[in-house]
Amino acid sequence: MKIYTRRGDRGETDLFGGPRVAKDHLRVEAYGAVDELNAALGAALADTEHQDIRDLALAIQGTLFDLGAYLSSPDAEQRKKRGLREPLEAEVEALEARIDALEAELEPLRNFVLPGGTSAAAAFHLARTVCRRAERRAVSLDREVPLEAPALRYLNRLSDLLFVLARVENRRAGLGDQVWAGRKR
Repeated sequence: MKIYTRRGDRGETDLFGGPRVAKDHLRVEAYGAVDELNAALGAALADTEHQDIRDLALAIQGTLFDLGAYLSSPDAEQRKKRGLREPLEAEVEALEARIDALEAELEPLRNFVLPGGTSAAAAFHLARTVCRRAERRAVSLDREVPLEAPALRYLNRLSDLLFVLARVENRRAGLGDQVWAGRKR
């Protein structure tokens, strides 16, 4: 099977179990941003040395793949037929539990934090910003076609978790947060 089909050469793509749409369609933007997030998370995963974080990131990648499939399939009947599930509230709650557990390792946040530190921390910060974009794209799609509420909550909570993971990476490396001091006037 060839990787290229030439079907997208004129700026259109097939939705999963749905019609052909322009490649800049809101739905394509949403699942494309989730795919980009998954790749950014993969880069962060490659940089971390901590098995607990690797296991967590790998599990999140699987959930993001499911979320991308959900977003790429506009027809609920087709999703059901193909076994594509909607995001679950339990997955949002699991992210919250992980955030709470990881924050126990950290000093309370008192300032804005600049992205950076170790390469793994910087990669998690980058993944966080990509996650925020994916959330914005999903919100735009939700205005046109309502999504299941946990989909938006999952992306929102995931960006929080990615921020915490960046801070944990730096703390475990013996680095403190690089705080933003503001500009001197």
